[in-house]
Amino acid sequence: MVTPSIRSRCFLFSIILVFAGLSLKAHPELGLQSWTCREMSFEEAVKFAADHGIKNVQFYRKHIDPTSSKEKLLEQKAFLAEHGVKAYSIGVSRTSMDPMENRLLFETAKIFGMEVIVIEPRDQAQWDVLEPLVKEYDIKLAVHNHGTGTVYGNPSTVKHILAERDERIGVCMDIGWVTAAGFDAAEIYRNYGGRVFDMHLKDKMLDPRDPSVKPTDTHIGLGNGNYDELFDLILQDNWMGVMAIETDSKEFAADPAEFVTRAKAFFEAHVYGK
Repeated sequence: MVTPSIRSRCFLFSIILVFAGLSLKAHPELGLQSWTCREMSFEEAVKFAADHGIKNVQFYRKHIDPTSSKEKLLEQKAFLAEHGVKAYSIGVSRTSMDPMENRLLFETAKIFGMEVIVIEPRDQAQWDVLEPLVKEYDIKLAVHNHGTGTVYGNPSTVKHILAERDERIGVCMDIGWVTAAGFDAAEIYRNYGGRVFDMHLKDKMLDPRDPSVKPTDTHIGLGNGNYDELFDLILQDNWMGVMAIETDSKEFAADPAEFVTRAKAFFEAHVYGK
């Protein structure tokens, strides 16, 4: 016969297991692409992220420059630590056929403990000089996409590269530009087969009456991005990458506070409200 005290302990243990399971469930993290803060200095962008409760920032070249001295980079790293912000990535970064120039990029990532470098090589021959650095440093590379007519605007081009390269070479899926190019973000995520390392949380509004009209940035969730299905998929997959808030809009970038606040609320509603 099970005594009441034992029954109570078993019930309590079950509750603990349930909550432990919930807390261990993987989910994406929110981040910020510092291009959104391109009108700010490095220090201002870091403080902006901290003030908005964002701990992961992907910095572009204006804010963290791989050609800077090691002393300068270490000063920036200390400033980040002081404000509780992590430089988890750098990009979209310039690359070339010069192995030494590319090495500076990997050395910078190593200094900051970055997990992924985002690139968009115009010359696909550069992959032959980049892949050895991926293997040497054990740091992931993620190819970023822009819109129609760019080198990686068609996901089939990206998939061809993935098929031939080290598994640490993957994708930074810019959801806004995938949408603007006429593709479904959820379907493209699925088709990349686990090689999506990073995402840019962006939305673009398309004109269904005239496809030739240039897509425009809008608040996340108000554009044509298939976010409902995309979030369903990444939560099912326990995808643990970073979704970095980003905008190409000059208007939003001039004062990004409202844009970022609304994007953060959208992200949290989809991740924690499920």
